[in-house]
Amino acid sequence: MSAPPTKTAFVFGARNLGRAVIEALLAQGWQVAGAGRSETTLEAVRDLGALAVRADVTDAANVESALAEVARALGPIGLMVNAAAAYGGDRSGPFGGGPLAQATSEAFDAWATAPARSAFGFLSGSARFALAQAAPATLVQVTGGSARRAMPGRGLWAAGSFAVRALTYAAALELRGEGIHVALLVVDAGIEPMSGEARPGVALEALADPRRLAEAVLFLAEQGARAATHELQVTPLAERWVP
Repeated sequence: MSAPPTKTAFVFGARNLGRAVIEALLAQGWQVAGAGRSETTLEAVRDLGALAVRADVTDAANVESALAEVARALGPIGLMVNAAAAYGGDRSGPFGGGPLAQATSEAFDAWATAPARSAFGFLSGSARFALAQAAPATLVQVTGGSARRAMPGRGLWAAGSFAVRALTYAAALELRGEGIHVALLVVDAGIEPMSGEARPGVALEALADPRRLAEAVLFLAEQGARAATHELQVTPLAERWVP
């Protein structure tokens, strides 16, 4: 498995960061497929000039079959990215799940279980596909700054994000001997909407630029076997940074 990865990519989640990743890959000459569950998202993928595939990243078997479908259409897949927003359940309560003394089981499912389930579905399905493909590949799982630390009132979100980090690390350890590069992209900030809309209460300078984040994905995808990064953290200078 010493040959360079093929220039075909599959991006799960194509609304904001995923859209930026698809645009950047297409601009660099990659063949790209984008996955979504809604027709609106799929139509947006087609408008970019990418192959649109209906897929559910929380279902490992569905992830594997979607990758196989794209491989049949475009050839071996060298890059798989999970940029899907890990939402699920009832998030009508406090942001991040709220203080543990007041948090509910429903909030735990929404803030902790949903991100972990999304990462598991992506990593498990992509790992099975990549091993069967028997070709060099890079898997990139995106998460937020809560993967690095807990905060008061956001313990449930941190629990899910910590699980994402642990699952990604496990995949990296399990697959690196097979020539498959697994990396975690930690975006320690909110992400600027691709639409250019403002986010109330947050200065633009403190938001991560999705197009720059897409460049970080490209950096990870184009690394050679002798210089593999397994975790890359991005923090805007105007955002608080905690070592």
